[in-house]
Amino acid sequence: MSERRIRILLAKPGLDGHDRGAKVLARCFRDAGFEVIYTGCHQTPEQIAAAALQEDVDVVGLSCLSGAHKYLFPQVAKLLKDEGAEDIVVIGGGIIPEQDMDALYEAGLKAIFTPGATLDSLVEWINKNVTPRA
Repeated sequence: MSERRIRILLAKPGLDGHDRGAKVLARCFRDAGFEVIYTGCHQTPEQIAAAALQEDVDVVGLSCLSGAHKYLFPQVAKLLKDEGAEDIVVIGGGIIPEQDMDALYEAGLKAIFTPGATLDSLVEWINKNVTPRA
């Protein structure tokens, strides 16, 4: 029996419609051997958490360029925790000011990637820090 591949759900929460980066990540992750589910733009935290549970993912990757990350990212992490799924790794990326990062980590995010992070560094981080759930 083969080992289960890491499953990643990528989502664009809120009103941010700039999804080019998320699409690049989806392709990169697929090419790295991960299973990828991309929910598209304009997702609510509730929709993202529900999709993560339904799809039995190992990682939720959130992308936000609109500045709403301080509410949206912690809300997704909270909803997953409330459902007993705090073992799903939540990571974020986009335009995230350094002064917001500590609060995001305290809210449950495990990694934050900002412009300039290489695709290889994201794949490497996931491979080192994520184990398929079951």
